[in-house]
Amino acid sequence: MNYLLSGSRGVAVNNSPHQQRQQPQPALQSPGTPWKTRKYSPGVQGLHEEIIDFYDFMSPRPEEAAMRREVVKRIEMVIKDLWPTADVQIFGSFSTGLYLPTSDIDLVVFGKWERPPLQLLEQALRKHNVAEPYSIKVLDKATVPIIKLTDQETEVKVDISFNVETGVKAARFIKEYMKKYSLLPYLILVLKQFLLQRDLNEVFTGGISSYSLILMAISFLQLHPRIDARRADENLGMLLIEFFELYGRNFNYLKTGIRIKNGGAYIAKEEIMKVMTNGYRPSMLCIEDPLLPGNDVGRSSYGAMQVKQVFDYAYIVLSHAVSPLARSYPNRDSESTLGRIIKVTQEVIDYRAWIKKKWGSKINLSPELDNRLKIRDQIAPCNGEQQQNRDSETSYNQQLALSLASTQQLSSGSSTSSVSSLSGSDIQHSGMKFSMKGTHNQGNGYSPVSSGGMRQPVGNRGHHQYNRNIWRRKKHRDSLPISLSR
Repeated sequence: MNYLLSGSRGVAVNNSPHQQRQQPQPALQSPGTPWKTRKYSPGVQGLHEEIIDFYDFMSPRPEEAAMRREVVKRIEMVIKDLWPTADVQIFGSFSTGLYLPTSDIDLVVFGKWERPPLQLLEQALRKHNVAEPYSIKVLDKATVPIIKLTDQETEVKVDISFNVETGVKAARFIKEYMKKYSLLPYLILVLKQFLLQRDLNEVFTGGISSYSLILMAISFLQLHPRIDARRADENLGMLLIEFFELYGRNFNYLKTGIRIKNGGAYIAKEEIMKVMTNGYRPSMLCIEDPLLPGNDVGRSSYGAMQVKQVFDYAYIVLSHAVSPLARSYPNRDSESTLGRIIKVTQEVIDYRAWIKKKWGSKINLSPELDNRLKIRDQIAPCNGEQQQNRDSETSYNQQLALSLASTQQLSSGSSTSSVSSLSGSDIQHSGMKFSMKGTHNQGNGYSPVSSGGMRQPVGNRGHHQYNRNIWRRKKHRDSLPISLSR
């Protein structure tokens, strides 16, 4: 697929997603896609609209922020009881606002210790019954020693580290780029949910970290050849598909590293090795840390190729779903395009309802949440320019149809991507190889993208929701869900 983005603009920045709906639409909600309550436009414009609705549905709600602040306060009280002068700070997704309903909370404690007092805090947490006893784990041999626990009342997972400044700096760094690229939060929430349900959102489960994912998205927006990603009126559907295309099939993981600083660039891994410590060998996913020279953010992501494969899967599924051919699919209007690659379980919906019931009266709109609401109002298209969107989308879809039609069969012995798990009305795929012309090249003769080739199957990670949290009903929790699939 070419990067045909010149026709994807033309949406105004004045109206909210709710204002753009001309007439109330009948509920089209189906299991797994609770954000879909209306009929969308055809093609990539419809995917754009659906991403906005997904973001609107999955964004942190005031009561969820209130619950998390309460969790932080309980832990902070234990820490202050031990060390009155200690400074407890939040970083990670709770700090940036880019968290899903079941995301962890990251805390860092600053104080005057020669060594992190992990065991001392562990004992205090057990004494005060802040956490589930079985959940408290001290990882003192990790690169960054931490305490992991699960809050007793809410079952929110918390990671606590000591005297590590990089996390707080990274949160500030991400917030700055969220201001620069107003589209970034929309892409990140979709991508986080996509990786979460495939158990690829943690390094130790074979995936990539949230920080790596965000840096990949920032690099994608920095180096996109045709668009101005700082604008709030770009087509989110097209951006999502092209993100999957870049990192799913075009990016050369073997030879190329990602650089964010100085406007962004793709660099040969040999260049990165020159500034790294002696004995460093580049990881498969090589991302230069913009805040810590000499650090490779992706160095521990041993499962980066699995992430590449599921990105390729998503690219194929969404490309088919927004093509002109998709308009002839049975039940096209009732099915969710975005729902072909991500789902939200009923357990998550029930958990959020439980939070609202218990913390709804304690809400306090934070500056971060207020800012996200303002950004949300800027993204939605204006009714007066929807026809322009349709015209520009027609041009894009015609090119997409040519790309899909000009496929070549792989050799009979080759493995397909993870398209064997396509479901619903997805077009079945039997080894097709799409012709790719557009890349994120820098134009300097060095190609950061691969030339194609055979891809290993992804197994069952195409569309499966993994159950990672086992919830246990307790009397004081009223209707807390028994099990929660993240």
